[in-house]
Amino acid sequence: MHILFRCLSLLPLSWLHRLGAVLGWLVWLCSPTYRRHMAENMRLALGEKDARRVRPVAIGEAGKAGLELARIWARPQAEAAARVVKVSGWDLVEAATRRGKGMIYLTPHLGCFEITAQYLSTHAPITVLYRPPKRAWLHDLIEAGRARPQLHLAAADLSGVRSLLKALRRGEAVGILPDHAPKAGEGRWLDFFGRPAYTMTLAARLVDSGATVIMVWAERLPAGAGYHFRLQEPTQPIGGTIEERAQQINREMEHLIRQCPGQYLWGYNRYKGRRHSGSSPLPAEG
Repeated sequence: MHILFRCLSLLPLSWLHRLGAVLGWLVWLCSPTYRRHMAENMRLALGEKDARRVRPVAIGEAGKAGLELARIWARPQAEAAARVVKVSGWDLVEAATRRGKGMIYLTPHLGCFEITAQYLSTHAPITVLYRPPKRAWLHDLIEAGRARPQLHLAAADLSGVRSLLKALRRGEAVGILPDHAPKAGEGRWLDFFGRPAYTMTLAARLVDSGATVIMVWAERLPAGAGYHFRLQEPTQPIGGTIEERAQQINREMEHLIRQCPGQYLWGYNRYKGRRHSGSSPLPAEG
């Protein structure tokens, strides 16, 4: 797989996106479960009419999201970051840096979410929470692809949470994908597009640190032209109880996704039941 990624990384981004769109359709055609999850999630979130309109785009964009990883993980960081050709909202980063209390970047599975931390790490250190995959070859591929000078990985366990807190105390940035389905004991059932989804509360807990919350996503531009890096403030200050904060973060994710629904990974089973694991849980709910 490493060799395949290296070979794919030699292709222009436009080619990878064309091939990825084909791959997206092949996966959709060959997997009834994937088709069902995508159809159900889109219908609940967008309504039947908009779901039918957006679905063909979302199928192709999901494939692009897979193949574009070769250009991001297997190429030098400067080259990958250079694919960001437009940035909106960078003033939010500059203001948060002046505050000196750290930044919490929240990114849904929208657009090219893999390039967000890669790009941000070219400007300042960032610690990113991730859940190690079960397959060893994929674990090695991810760690090799994300091994950048100022990009630090924090596994989704107690040691990883400590790494996030330490980074915030140093006034640095952390990155989280809050629409990941957490393991048992790490979340609460909260609405996401009007349907209960088991939702992580870690991001909501980190708000207590006083760090600045910034919503971020990278829009995939047509014809392999690169990415539009978008940073936005939450629509309202995130506050209240942990549950209220986590619910608001879900709404903020919805707000971002509605800006470009065709580039969200609707096939991800966001509404699955609690994930069980033998590893140590994150801090208890309360």
